[in-house]
Formats: sequence, structure tokens, C-alpha cells
Amino acid sequence: MADLLRLLCVDADAPPVFWKRTGAARRGYEPDVAALVAERAGRPLAWEVRRWPELVPALLAGEADAILCGQAITTERRRQVAFTRPYAIFDEAVLVRAGSGIAGPDDLRGRRVGALARSTNMALAETFAGAETVAFDGTAEDVLGVMVEAVRSGAIDALVDDDVALLPALDDPALALAFSVPTRNAWALAVDPRRPDVLAALDAALGRALLDGALAAAWRRWLPDLTWPLGAAAAAT
Repeated sequence: MADLLRLLCVDADAPPVFWKRTGAARRGYEPDVAALVAERAGRPLAWEVRRWPELVPALLAGEADAILCGQAITTERRRQVAFTRPYAIFDEAVLVRAGSGIAGPDDLRGRRVGALARSTNMALAETFAGAETVAFDGTAEDVLGVMVEAVRSGAIDALVDDDVALLPALDDPALALAFSVPTRNAWALAVDPRRPDVLAALDAALGRALLDGALAAAWRRWLPDLTWPLGAAAAAT
């Protein structure tokens, strides 16, 4: 029997990227990506659950084969991990309270703007002139829920996150999307750079899922309101 493909993620609600587990099952776009990669790699899938700050340390400690959990490819992260080709590309957006009067970056001057610490979202927040950034450390079980509630309660004036992560919050009439920024953040599986064989195998499996159209079908299933961002060039990379 083939070895388990052990993938790291948090256990929280971040629909439609993923939902909190029901028993051993996970659902959402990233779990579908994981299932496709595992199938094409010929390995049964198992999830290793950690909190956000524990993901990279657990990977580098050999507790899993890869992280498949909202890992945007950044220069800072490349200093610690290696990445496969992307399975998603997202822009970033700013969530505010409805009627806040915030409609663009200039309106954030003197406002408290939250984001996950050491993330691409925080990097964007730090570009807003005159804004006071508020970092969330990610230790809460449902860090996205905590950040959204901080906007709702007025603890912060705005929240920066990937546009896909903020979609469910827009069902609340008390919240609104102020504006989006076309940052085109690419998400990929993160692998220990000391394991090039694992990187090559997972990248090849992801490439097959791109080439045969299965990944695009998963995107359309879970993210029908967002344009499929990866084409033939991504599959051939």
C-alpha cells in the first residue's frame, strides 16, 4: 500500500476555500485540490491539523509532506519552504462596516486596519498611508471569524484578506466590501525544501490535475463567481 500523503491545514470555517471538518471529512476548494493531488500521486490522503502559526514549524519538523492551506507564494515564505506550481490566484480586498464611508485607500488614514500577522494581507495593509495596522497572531481556532467580528464590533475599522475569504462575510448586511486590490496572489502547496523528491511528485500530480481539467472543474464548483485564473501555461510549467 502506498504511503499516506499527509497534508497540513487548520480546522476552521473559511468557505468556500474550506469548512470545519465533519468527522474525518473536509469539504471546499482546497480539500478538492488535495483529493486530486493525492489521487494523481497514487497515495491515500490524510490531514494533519495545526493552528496557523504551527503550520510551517510542523512541516519542517517532518510531521507532514506539505501544507495545503492558503499559502500564498511570497519572498519571505520562500526563505523557509519550497512551493509547487499554483492551484489558485486571488486578489485582496478590504472589509468594513456598512456605511463607514471607507471606499478607497485614502479613507483608511487614521483608521485601524487588521490583517493576519506576517501575511500578504498585512503587507498590503502596511502600504495604506496613515493607517494603523493591527496584527492578529492566528492562534485562535477560527482566526478569520475573530477578525471579521473585530470589524463588526468596531474594534478595527477595516480588515484586509484575500477576496475569496471575505465572500461569506458579505452575507451580513452590517458589513461591506470597501474596495479590492488586484494583487494576484498565487497559492500553492508548501514543501520542505530538503525534500525535493516530494516537491517534484506533488508538483507533477498537480500539473496532471490542471492538464486534464479536473482542477478547473473544482474551481467552478466552489468558486463560480470568480474567473478561473489558471490556463494551459500553468499545466505545462
